Amino acid sequence: MNKLQDTVVFITGASAGIGEACAHAFAAEGARLLLAARRMERLKEMEPKLREAGAADVRTIELDVRHSDAVGAAIGALPEPWSNIGVLVNNAGLSRGLDKLYTGKLQDWEEMIDTNIKGVLYVTRCVTPGMVARGRGHIINLGSTAGEMTYPNGAVYCATKAALKSINDGLRMDLLGTPVRVTSVDPGMVETEFSEVRFRGDKERAGKVYQGLTPLTAADVADAIVWAATRPAHVNVAHVLLTSIHQANSLLFHRE
Repeated sequence: MNKLQDTVVFITGASAGIGEACAHAFAAEGARLLLAARRMERLKEMEPKLREAGAADVRTIELDVRHSDAVGAAIGALPEPWSNIGVLVNNAGLSRGLDKLYTGKLQDWEEMIDTNIKGVLYVTRCVTPGMVARGRGHIINLGSTAGEMTYPNGAVYCATKAALKSINDGLRMDLLGTPVRVTSVDPGMVETEFSEVRFRGDKERAGKVYQGLTPLTAADVADAIVWAATRPAHVNVAHVLLTSIHQANSLLFHRE
């Protein structure tokens, strides 16, 4: 029997990229998938394939994690067994623009801060008390190499991921003495919609980001997340720093 059979796994930002890959990876473990995203139509398209992949059940929520009231209402309205969340994957996040700090756009900053920091806090605040009360749970945050090292023209995005690193580590300390685990999985360059979102749909510019090298895939990151979630209950994986062989850190890449 799979370790996560019938476990409720809540994934935010589940409609594409790493979130979608996580949904498929946890489906293969027989989990009950609670999937949240802004694009409900994408979640509905995924649902039959996830059931075929082995998911014990699938429930979808249209949710923008930037809005605390919406997060509280959505999680508060969950019936059993969906309210008994065993694994939370805080995946929803994005980058906007690649500007120098002193020429950056306020809208870009606010969207990154509201999603990457506040969104994680809102969801975590709603889910964690239940895990503590049930004596079981695992919170997995999607960090980044950007949280380890700031790169030019990315100060605000890097700051949000550095903040997430602090939130992750602080939460782990706050949960000491409970059975609830806290993990940050921090990938480097991953070929998803990330760059396309950063450049607001400019596919040509986004494609150049990955030229001449082999980046990670969303499935690579999902594999690491599921690995962390399936360690023995007494094992807490604090951080996983994950890069392609063509990347050393946020600044150093090898391109052919």
